[in-house]
Amino acid sequence: MQSPLPIQDTTLTYLALGDSYTIGESVTEPERFPEQAVALLARRGIRVASPRIIAITGWTTDELAQAIQAAGIKTTYHIVTLLIGVNNQYRGRSLEEYRVQFAQLLEQAIAFAGGDVRRVVVLSIPDWGVTPYAEGRDRAQIATEIDAFNAANKAITLRYGAGYLDITPVSRQGATDATLQAADGLHPSGKQYTLWAQRLSLLLADIAAL
Repeated sequence: MQSPLPIQDTTLTYLALGDSYTIGESVTEPERFPEQAVALLARRGIRVASPRIIAITGWTTDELAQAIQAAGIKTTYHIVTLLIGVNNQYRGRSLEEYRVQFAQLLEQAIAFAGGDVRRVVVLSIPDWGVTPYAEGRDRAQIATEIDAFNAANKAITLRYGAGYLDITPVSRQGATDATLQAADGLHPSGKQYTLWAQRLSLLLADIAAL
């Protein structure tokens, strides 16, 4: 296992792994949550380079794993975030398959962090059932399934000892606040990503102090 990266007196590096929520579908690049988190850290005097993002709208856990392999990443990063699973739920993929593949992705994320689990943060899956896109669908069932997937990724994350950020309650505020929804009626707006980034930046500031 690689040694943890020294980060004192340097600009930190950040790898963000995920799907549409990480690439920021329907928002501008500066509105993506990884970029917003970096900007918030800069205000605190913590220098972080522009995030490297491996994420595409629609990816499931196995598709993200394939993309990571294809990327051939050889470097390690001071910070790694992982947010994946909504498309597994949306496509009706099994929870057991998700558990196995999510654990593999988390192990890969830890490896990208130089083996230092303290430098990895997992974000929970947002609830797309509160969006206009879910009109006519069983919103309660979507919420129940999202909760089950999040219970799985949280348990696995805590077992490994990585950080965990539950942004699902924030996403559910979109049920009564349309400004938290992007124009496409499915993805978060830049405003919602700001709420995520504010919470994430606190965790990343702790990582920067390691």
